[in-house]
Amino acid sequence: MPRHRAEQAEPRFSGAFSALGGLAYGGAQVSASVIDLDSDERVVSIDDRIVLPTASVGKILLLIEVSARMSDQRAPALEVLDKTSRDAVGDSGLWRHLQARTLPVADLATLVGATSDNLATNVLLREVGLDAVRERTEGLGLLRTALLDLVRDARGPDDAPQLSVGSTSELAWLFAALARGQVVDALTSSRVLGWLSLNTDLSMVASAFGVDPLSHRGVDHGLQLVNKTGSDAGVRSEAGILRGPRRGVAYAVSVQFNDGSIAARLRVLDALRTVGLDLLEYVH
Repeated sequence: MPRHRAEQAEPRFSGAFSALGGLAYGGAQVSASVIDLDSDERVVSIDDRIVLPTASVGKILLLIEVSARMSDQRAPALEVLDKTSRDAVGDSGLWRHLQARTLPVADLATLVGATSDNLATNVLLREVGLDAVRERTEGLGLLRTALLDLVRDARGPDDAPQLSVGSTSELAWLFAALARGQVVDALTSSRVLGWLSLNTDLSMVASAFGVDPLSHRGVDHGLQLVNKTGSDAGVRSEAGILRGPRRGVAYAVSVQFNDGSIAARLRVLDALRTVGLDLLEYVH
């Protein structure tokens, strides 16, 4: 009689461990954390308490502060803000390419969520203040995660060396708390998730999920994604929520590496996609 095969084991991220381990063996610093939203089990923990640069991921802390102010009427959604020459900055975003010189607070937050808009980020930071964002961050109990500065085209010796830093343990917890409506309150959390659900950057972990980068607010093949990414020279970071037919997860992955060649960058992106494939298998 043939032997019965044992039931297939639950997927446990062997591909992710191998891919991130390969990057670490090659000299990169890697960190990852995944929380099961149903059981609250931390199903992946790879150096998740170390602090690494997270580039634009830290903008989520600004969005939380803006959303909290909208909830208590300190920042009305339709309050109009101007862009000025001192806010000007390049790279990601759309507002610097638009003719409109003023936009409502809610629209600026939407631009940050959708395109990580640097100009909109600086205008919102000028309005609410970096100190308020830091106070809110500390009030949430985040000790290793922070938005350090406004966005700059070049960082001098007197500037913070990074836009933001964070631990993947805290970032995964933060997205889990947003999913449960526990960041400030349910309305504040929901509003932040709404802005982030427009994110068009699916180049990293989320590249494995097969959803439309320009339209994925709804459920697609049983999947629903909300994420925030960060890219800088030698930095790739992503945190988010992925829900599937079987379960949901909050995840965060950060890599700091020598970005000296396109091959090195592609190895990092391939590893992040592998993490995404394991997440997909876990929720689907």
